[in-house]
Amino acid sequence: MTAPITPIIRVLDKGPLHIRGAVELIDAAGNRFETGEQFTLCRCGMSGQAPFCDGSHRMGGFSNCARAAQPANA
Repeated sequence: MTAPITPIIRVLDKGPLHIRGAVELIDAAGNRFETGEQFTLCRCGMSGQAPFCDGSHRMGGFSNCARAAQPANA
């Protein structure tokens, strides 16, 4: 038996959120979406399969490249 994958959410440049690991995705009404151990969530708002990414960001000009703040050197 393999150990479960530690959940990781990665922000992809100019694209979706890539989710890896055992997580539950639940809508505002408390209904659970079916997901696998890896899936992508739309950030651009153009997906026809929301909340999942369908690649629409490539055609729609979505260009966000979010970066986490880096700690200042002490």
